[in-house]
Amino acid sequence: MNILHLDSSILGTYSASRDLSAAILDRLVSLNPGAEVIYRDLDAQPPLHLSSTHMAVFQGAPVEDVALGADLGLAGAYIEELVAADIVVIGAPMYNFTISTQLKSWIDRVVVAGKTFQYGANGPESLLPSGKKVFLASTRGGAYGEGSPAAFLEHHESYLRGVLGFIGLTDITIVRAEGLAMGDDAKAASIARAKDQIAALG
Repeated sequence: MNILHLDSSILGTYSASRDLSAAILDRLVSLNPGAEVIYRDLDAQPPLHLSSTHMAVFQGAPVEDVALGADLGLAGAYIEELVAADIVVIGAPMYNFTISTQLKSWIDRVVVAGKTFQYGANGPESLLPSGKKVFLASTRGGAYGEGSPAAFLEHHESYLRGVLGFIGLTDITIVRAEGLAMGDDAKAASIARAKDQIAALG
């Protein structure tokens, strides 16, 4: 069993998504003794945002910048880790109604035509091994669920479901804690519900 664990919060030890993703990982390891875990802290070691220099290299230009070369190597490692993973755990806080730029940069490195998907006669097809499971530790300051007045601003979980599904990662379990900025009681209750959900994972 190989588990890929990603965190993308910029809040360090104050991060609810990091707390929940760690709890998910602990639960999964307890269910799968001996599991191998690869951890990526996308805040501590963020990939570069894609740029014109990346595109030039993709089109055959030489790599003349050390940082760019290292970043390109990192992108290759990301894909290898995703291919090898049986389970992916992602700590995904909502920032300004969507995911963090650090997590978006990781996504830009693993959603790659010819590597993780291809276009066939019927549209996009996954190139990843089948059977992978994804657990999202989703945290949000407000309330954006179905029926909420702010639901139309939710480009967070919906985006992750869409982009991960595009490369064949459709078995997704979301552990959500929202309303975290709506008072201490609301925050504590939401995190407690999320922790109960994690404890029930099987």
